[in-house]
Amino acid sequence: MTSTSRRFTLATLALAGLIGTTALFVHAATPAPAKPAQVNKWPGSVDLGRALFFDRGLSASGQMACATCHDPGHAFAPANGLATQLGGPDMKHQGLRAAPSLRYVLNRSQAWHVETPSSLMERLEAQELPPTGGLTWDGRFDRLEDQAAFPLLNADEMANASAADFAARLRHSPNAAAFRQVFGDKILASDTDALHYAGIALAQYQLNDAAFHPYSSKFDAWMDGKTQLTAQELRGKQLFDDPKSGNCASCHFDIKGANGAHPLFTDYQFEVLGVPRNPELAANKNPHFFDMGLCGPIRKDQAAEKQYCGMFRTPTLRNVATRGSFFHNGRFHDLKTALQFYVQRDTHPQRWYPVKNGKVAKFDDLPANLRGNVDTNDEPLTRKKGGKPAWNDQQIDDVIAFLKTLNDADTTTITEAAAGKPRHGG
Repeated sequence: MTSTSRRFTLATLALAGLIGTTALFVHAATPAPAKPAQVNKWPGSVDLGRALFFDRGLSASGQMACATCHDPGHAFAPANGLATQLGGPDMKHQGLRAAPSLRYVLNRSQAWHVETPSSLMERLEAQELPPTGGLTWDGRFDRLEDQAAFPLLNADEMANASAADFAARLRHSPNAAAFRQVFGDKILASDTDALHYAGIALAQYQLNDAAFHPYSSKFDAWMDGKTQLTAQELRGKQLFDDPKSGNCASCHFDIKGANGAHPLFTDYQFEVLGVPRNPELAANKNPHFFDMGLCGPIRKDQAAEKQYCGMFRTPTLRNVATRGSFFHNGRFHDLKTALQFYVQRDTHPQRWYPVKNGKVAKFDDLPANLRGNVDTNDEPLTRKKGGKPAWNDQQIDDVIAFLKTLNDADTTTITEAAAGKPRHGG
């Protein structure tokens, strides 16, 4: 099995003579127009969802709410730098994956699907396109209300043992009366309805509260002509965009959509980056355990599709400079190191992967027989050991300066002290 390119670059298509470069740019790099906001059929559900989002009493521990891992002051991402968050009935269970930011991507996502190659693409080269859409790192939820309800029953998160367990807590919650007012007097009589409509309320909050899509960054002001980027920020953007350099914009779109919408810095597709195994994760103490994203262990329906093993959803880069952990397994804890990995993965693999018997064990967080899935065809992931990285340290600093322009005005950057020493769950 060999890795295949997931992108058709502008140069490839233009040289093929099949389409003009101006139209190409729109075809290849413009996100689909934003979907209209979901119609709210339940007056009061946004306020109810907000209350549920902060209600710790809905967890088995009595100490965890949605906001515990999705802090409003950190773009609805963790306020600490742990690789993955701690939860469960004793607040010592370690999650398997890094908690993502909930800003921006939720109300723009498509259902998980695999696109059929167009005749244009088929004329260029035979290629299977990567899956697109869905919610969470492995895209297993298409409906936000289903995703929102998942942490309520997850043993490593809010840890309700069942829908009945959750419903019992909700019935004794200070929000029970509001829940009945929004969804009907008899709504809490059914355990499954209580769980389902809690998910709907949480979804309505995330879809309709402006805090989840403020567009208040310097980058947004720049796009609207209200400010200027510094020389360093502009250099960083050029490196970010350059298909022969960082090539970041091929996955993290950074131009306005066809309808004028500001970009969300994700294409919603899935990629195998070969991120190193994280020794901070308790699950990784088992050498036979692998988190393979689309094909398991959490998602089950794509387990037979071995070409998907190791694929994780491309995250938004909005507010990325405020984070304290990076990639699906939280392997790195500062942005500069994460970017150094991106451009040095292949030129200096000994820095990132274990060396055994004098040989670098590249892509060690996948079984050996599936490491061919890792992308080695797209810049800057094409380079060879001992070669020149796409960026030097000064250029990385320039890119970081650009990425900091994506921070919303209300966000707080995780400091080194807040990141703390990584902890392991019980």
